[in-house]
Amino acid sequence: MTTTALIPANVPIPSALGSFEAYVAAVHQIPVLSVEDEQALARRLRDEGDLEAAKALVVSHLRFVVHVARGYQGYGLGVGDLVQEGNIGLMKAVKRFDPDQGVRLVSFAVHWIRAEIHEFILKNWRIVKVATTKAQRKLFFNLRRAKTRLGWMNAAEVAAVAKDLNVSEREVLEMESRLAGRDIGFDAPAGDDDDHGPPAPIAYLEQADADPAALYERGDHDEKQLDALGEGLERLDARARAILQRRFLGESKATLQELAEEYGVSAERVRQIEANALKKLRGALLA
Repeated sequence: MTTTALIPANVPIPSALGSFEAYVAAVHQIPVLSVEDEQALARRLRDEGDLEAAKALVVSHLRFVVHVARGYQGYGLGVGDLVQEGNIGLMKAVKRFDPDQGVRLVSFAVHWIRAEIHEFILKNWRIVKVATTKAQRKLFFNLRRAKTRLGWMNAAEVAAVAKDLNVSEREVLEMESRLAGRDIGFDAPAGDDDDHGPPAPIAYLEQADADPAALYERGDHDEKQLDALGEGLERLDARARAILQRRFLGESKATLQELAEEYGVSAERVRQIEANALKKLRGALLA
């Protein structure tokens, strides 16, 4: 059996060039493989690495990718792009297909095709991702089909969807809110007809470090605090200052026991000296 016998020479191999309608017409001219032909091709690919067999398996199932992709046309993305992503999933499925498992390639490939389309939709549907976890992805793709009417769902519908998808009602409401939102340019300029429209986020979202006065005030405050800390350390006796420096300001922090052995006092006495020195420093900083 040869690949050319399965794909007649007069049937054009589908191309990404041209209209989508022409592509659909082309893939529907390609004959569907019989069980025997599919098994033989899959074994040639698995056992011999025959790329022509892989090509025949992929091309003969392109019509099925179109069928799956058309089910995702409600997300505002071109069906041609969805088909391309689905074709990637089909090729991955063909590479991993085991003819000895007793299932048809179409049944095995549908999961790979949908996975690639799902990933493409989640990456391109909005600038900001609406679903990141597995549960959120499941909710994203099922919520649109689960809603029974346009507009916001009522409490009973929310409860029904949450039970059906095994998620909390809060997650359903949050995803519904994400689906209802839209992307807005951060600094989108207002047009002539946008006088009464909502302002761009740049008009009301402020950068925390954008105010020069606030920056100067914060820098002045930090400088004063640093000066006060230095003065407070100078007022301490040499032993208390050394203990604080060894305990908090050095690269390697000394333990109470190490300092106790060094100064010939108990660890409790070192702790008392440390606590008293810290109290004096706090007073200097608050003065």
